[in-house]
Amino acid sequence: MKREVWRFIDSGNCSPSFNMALDEALLDWHSEGKIPPVIRFYGWNPPTLSVGYFQKVEKEIDMDAVKAHGLGFVRRPTGGRGVLHEHELTYSVIVSEEHPAMPKSVTEAYRVISEGILKGFHHLGLEAYFSVPKTAEERDALKNPRSAVCFDAPSWYELVVEGRKVAGSAQTRQKGVILQHGAILLDLDEDKLFSLFKYSNERVKERMKKAFKDKAVAINAISPKRISLEEAKEAFYKGFAEGLNIDLEPYQLTDVEIAYVEKIAKERYESDEWNFKR
Repeated sequence: MKREVWRFIDSGNCSPSFNMALDEALLDWHSEGKIPPVIRFYGWNPPTLSVGYFQKVEKEIDMDAVKAHGLGFVRRPTGGRGVLHEHELTYSVIVSEEHPAMPKSVTEAYRVISEGILKGFHHLGLEAYFSVPKTAEERDALKNPRSAVCFDAPSWYELVVEGRKVAGSAQTRQKGVILQHGAILLDLDEDKLFSLFKYSNERVKERMKKAFKDKAVAINAISPKRISLEEAKEAFYKGFAEGLNIDLEPYQLTDVEIAYVEKIAKERYESDEWNFKR
């Protein structure tokens, strides 16, 4: 049986505003029937702190620290918590809610899309598996996250290795289209990460930082051999093709498409009104 062909875009390292604008543009184009479903890989220049759509920047983020580290800053169109995008492979998946392979429920759609990430970890020789909150207490914790840091706790169907989270994802549904994007950690500077958030006092910060080490881990902290970005791309490219049972067709954006993305970037993702609105 012939496999469905999805587009594959590796946009390389882009600015925070361009990254979020391109995900939005792909969602628009797919909703208008102009393009098939898409898998995209990308990186960040400069390294960036992204916050979830509903986060309160003034209350949770230390913007002086963000600036001191020379980081970019952007609000995502998806929910979730703060993510430091530095030593990672970032991915996005754009697919119609009506796609026959996509379940209606958000958590089940996560599971289907994340099959691609799961297979990618297996290609790297890592025994990843899906986290499923088992107790009522764990499920309640998902509804009321105590920390502003994304990798602080695995949620439904996120990827864990040896009990610790190795990839964090977020999803939104707009115009009949699912956009899921996420971070696959290759390395992690925990000191830098924890310097970017506000805490009631230093003791709380240290306690959260200590707890974090038990909950999240980067690939190169657990892999028997060091994994480069290119190796990760190759593994997750194969993983998505296998996990979603699709063929991937590489695609380069046209000048017209790039101009459209840059317009969204400037009007929305570079504006203080969007980034600091909550």
